[in-house]
Amino acid sequence: MTRRVPDLPEALVRKHLQEVLETCRETNTRPSVLMLARRLDLTNTTFRRRYPDIAREIGEQRTTPSPSRTGPTEHDRLIARNAKLRRRNRDLNAQLALAAAQIQHLTLHNQRLQEALEATSNVTSISSRIQNR
Repeated sequence: MTRRVPDLPEALVRKHLQEVLETCRETNTRPSVLMLARRLDLTNTTFRRRYPDIAREIGEQRTTPSPSRTGPTEHDRLIARNAKLRRRNRDLNAQLALAAAQIQHLTLHNQRLQEALEATSNVTSISSRIQNR
């Protein structure tokens, strides 16, 4: 049993083709018939059978070398920015761990100094003398 899907208007298919081509330009990838067929919820074979001219255009786009870009694509910039943010996050986490360790060390050191001070000083506070009377 074969599922019969109605033919889509060629204008709609070309609109989706332009969107796929634009996406491929932004991500610096090559377009494929399968990419467009999936977008239209068709199988690769069905798409090639119903739209042979568009499939041929996509094939020509794949075989022609893409013009070299003068700079990084938006996708490349996002990957670089993500890597930079990950490095910064790792550095900040390391600094936070170091700061927490320093605070713990200082707290323990302060406690030892406080205990040493109390042990060595035999000074009675004035308030305790007044209460004893």
